[in-house]
Amino acid sequence: MLAKPGLDGHDRGVKVIAMALRDAGAEVIFLGLRQPADRIVATAVQEGADVIGVSLLSGAHVALCRQLVEERSLAGIENVPIVVGGTIPTADIGRLEGLGISAVFPVGSALDEVVDGILQEASTGGGRR
Repeated sequence: MLAKPGLDGHDRGVKVIAMALRDAGAEVIFLGLRQPADRIVATAVQEGADVIGVSLLSGAHVALCRQLVEERSLAGIENVPIVVGGTIPTADIGRLEGLGISAVFPVGSALDEVVDGILQEASTGGGRR
C-alpha cells in the first residue's frame, strides 16, 4: 500500500513506484495525496497490507514517520513494515530507522533497488500472515 502523508502535493515519484511494483507482480493500493497517518494505517489494516510505503518530499519526514509508527502500534500491526522514499537527507536515515522505519529510499535510489527492497520487506513483514 502506498500513500502521500502530510501536505506534500507532488506525486509523480510514488506513481512511478506504484507502476513498477505492479509490473513486478505486486498488488498495489495507492491512497493518494494528503493522507493522515491514522487513515493510512486504518486502510493497511482493512486491506491486509503486507507493507506500508510512503513518499515524503516536504521535509516533515521525521514527524510524519513518528505518527505512522505510533498509529501502526495502536492498530496492533507492528509486523507490517513501513518503508519511506523521497527527499530524505542521509543524516536522517538512521533516525527514521530508529523510529521503526524498515527501509529508506532517498531521492536518487535506483528504481529496481526500490522495487526489490519493497518486495523484500513485504515478503518478510507479515501483513497477511
